[in-house]
Amino acid sequence: MAWIELQTARVLIVDDDDDNLMVVGRALKKAGCHEVLTCTDPFQALEVCKSVEPDLVLLDLRLPPVDGFYVLERLKELGPEEDLPPVIMLTGDASEEVKQRALEAGVADFVRREFDLTELVLRTRNCLRTRQLFLQLQRHKEHLEELVLERTQELRRAQRETFERLALAAEFRDDQTSRHTERVGELSALVAGILGANQGFVDSIRSAALLHDLGKIGVPDAILNKPGPLTPGEYDILKEHTEIGSRILEGCTERVLLMAQEIVATHHEHYDGSGYPKGLKGEDIPLSGRIVAAADAYDAITSSRPYKLPRPVGDAVRELTSQAGRQFDPMVVEALVKAVGSGDMSRYAVVSERG
Repeated sequence: MAWIELQTARVLIVDDDDDNLMVVGRALKKAGCHEVLTCTDPFQALEVCKSVEPDLVLLDLRLPPVDGFYVLERLKELGPEEDLPPVIMLTGDASEEVKQRALEAGVADFVRREFDLTELVLRTRNCLRTRQLFLQLQRHKEHLEELVLERTQELRRAQRETFERLALAAEFRDDQTSRHTERVGELSALVAGILGANQGFVDSIRSAALLHDLGKIGVPDAILNKPGPLTPGEYDILKEHTEIGSRILEGCTERVLLMAQEIVATHHEHYDGSGYPKGLKGEDIPLSGRIVAAADAYDAITSSRPYKLPRPVGDAVRELTSQAGRQFDPMVVEALVKAVGSGDMSRYAVVSERG
């Protein structure tokens, strides 16, 4: 009888006895084996495994000047265990010690030299079936991983677009291109990376920073677009955007939105405690808030506003540096200066806009 497992398989027989090679090879071919390779030299056998990648190896234990265990060890050097062909060991030594050593070395099965050919063919088929099922599972796993990765990327793109739309809704009245939020997000991510934050934090702050001024939705246009200085009363109303934005995001459980709420609530706190809304000081201000505070200020200085023209990058760097330890975290300012000087922000260069 021919079995599908044998019909699609390539089997390598390694034995120093030509008669054994002939008998076993003939039995496998009769059972329908697609391709039978034979080899009497253990060193050549390793080269064959490397070049033709058999589906199964029938390996004799005695292979002067070495033995089957030597071949097994060398096989393991050819690649990861899951990529190597299974091995059935053939031997006349039926001692328990040899069996145990063979199984510990990773052989799939163990057959005595005085084997029955029908039994050997059946064991070969069973071993190939197990291998093929394993490979099918591996392919299925890889396919599922590809689907998960693709879906995850789609969700991230959708999440990013949602954040951009929310940011645009908040910024539209004084930044019709929403480029300000994009620049703040990118600069915040660069600063976080320079500070040694892990990739998850860097990716999160890039998106979360887009929403730093979400609360502007609740601030009147007359205040946002006022061409001159704000009165104390108007400034108090403007400051409410941190609490408005925080309330909008209240109750969110997703990681990026939790960071966004943190940023919204704290990016106007000052390192020396003189900021708002709670007067937090130093490291009581979350790192995300400290980073976005500096990135937001840098972009505000170098961008145009209804009430001012953009200023040069050098002016912005000097102003932030002068406020290190007061308005801004000195460590964050140092990282921001490095980020600005690295040239990575060049594709986000400020153009004439209302940022």
